[in-house]
Amino acid sequence: PATGVLQVTGRINRDALPLWLHPNVSVILRVEDSPSGGHASEMEITIIIDDINDNPPECNPSTFRKEANENMIAGTFLLDLRNYCKDIDVDPSNNRFNFTGLSGFGSNNFALESTGSGRLVITGSIDLENPAYLGVEVYSLTVRVQDIACPDYSNIIYIYIRIKPVNEFFPVFSNLSYEFNVPEITKVGSSIGRVNARDKDWPPSAITYSIVAGGGTRDYTNIFWISPTKGDVKILARLDYETTQKHILTVQASDQEKTATASVTVNVLEVNDEEPVCSPNFYSFQIPVSLAVGTNINGFRIECQDRDSDPRSFRYFINEGNVNNHFIFSPSAGSNISRLILASRFDYESGLDTNWIYRLRVYITDDNLLFARDKTTHLINTGTVTLSIRVIPNLPTVIATTPGFTVVTKRENLYSESAWYVPFIITLGGLLLFGLLGYLGFLLATWVCTRCPPAGKAYGAPLINAPEKKKPKKEVVVTMTKLNTVFDGEARDPVTGRMYEFNTQSGARRWK
Repeated sequence: PATGVLQVTGRINRDALPLWLHPNVSVILRVEDSPSGGHASEMEITIIIDDINDNPPECNPSTFRKEANENMIAGTFLLDLRNYCKDIDVDPSNNRFNFTGLSGFGSNNFALESTGSGRLVITGSIDLENPAYLGVEVYSLTVRVQDIACPDYSNIIYIYIRIKPVNEFFPVFSNLSYEFNVPEITKVGSSIGRVNARDKDWPPSAITYSIVAGGGTRDYTNIFWISPTKGDVKILARLDYETTQKHILTVQASDQEKTATASVTVNVLEVNDEEPVCSPNFYSFQIPVSLAVGTNINGFRIECQDRDSDPRSFRYFINEGNVNNHFIFSPSAGSNISRLILASRFDYESGLDTNWIYRLRVYITDDNLLFARDKTTHLINTGTVTLSIRVIPNLPTVIATTPGFTVVTKRENLYSESAWYVPFIITLGGLLLFGLLGYLGFLLATWVCTRCPPAGKAYGAPLINAPEKKKPKKEVVVTMTKLNTVFDGEARDPVTGRMYEFNTQSGARRWK
């Protein structure tokens, strides 16, 4: 008040309201010549507030996170920093700023178009599969935003750029095709091989495997399974060389976007796992005790088939029931057809033979099942056939004894009611026989009458009554053996192949 010197009493902020809108300040100054009421005068003083560069440029946010694909071409725009930064100084000469000092890890892959624009661009394609970039996914950059006017205040901007991998490559199998050799007796669920595929993308893509074609049979839609993650191929059903010798699969590898396929060939290796099947597998017949040695018994032959063996590999053995070795098979090996031969005669008179019924158990061995070291030690029984042979003794029809006594053995078959044709045939045959005997008797009587002279006129001599000589009386004993024909067995005729029933006691037969 005494000196009239005008001073600033507080900080003036040109960048804040109200000075930001009205930078002039007007004051009225009163001057008096006497404190007690003298003369006074007033004057208006206008103060113009000038702006100075007292604020640094600021960015909001000051930290940026961006993503960029690895296959972006050079010059691709990433970020415009000027959109996020400003300087609150009012005077244009004080609020201008530049972007400088791009640095940090991987900064050589990026650039600012110009210091004034603040546009961040990529300078070259980043290839994550390139060893120079391998394993690098995030780049950390810093940029300085700085005043142009003095005293050039500045701030730091932090930029994190994550490089996104791009699925650029197709999966590639380690082999163009795979081939697995698998024995046909491999257990269900066993792993028979593995396929493998990779792609060049980094980080490595997860590969998923699947069977898209092949591997089916008539009975199973697909008999193979592949592990989706490991590529192990397993079998779900039993393999059979005799049905299918080769399976061709199409296996696909997928990284969820791109796929590749490979061919898998499964060769089924033959294993001798099939047993011989013989026909007939049961047979029953009768032979006379006087049958000659070397005879093919009843023309019987056995025929065997094996889907996985050559006919020359069969061997035939009678391991049960061949008492005194009366029977053999010829040939005993090297053929799938063999005949039953009587090897030695029967001898019941001396007591050597006592069995009248032989039940033979025949074993058919497949040589393919024998390992070299086992062929001389033991055999593997793979097929069986049962034969029932009844030996019929030679019984005479009429046996003469002492004079005047004759024993007649009569055999009578009693057939079941179902065999209606048997009594018909027997009756018809009897009638024909009686007719034939009657005709022969008539012829005999006619011949005797023509050859013998009448009584009392022979040679002109009278007939002398001689005492009649009595003939010894003969007694006839008739024994009847009733053979009840109950058909308790059946067999196949080796010639026609037809089945028939038979009675094991009498040998009577009838076709089925």
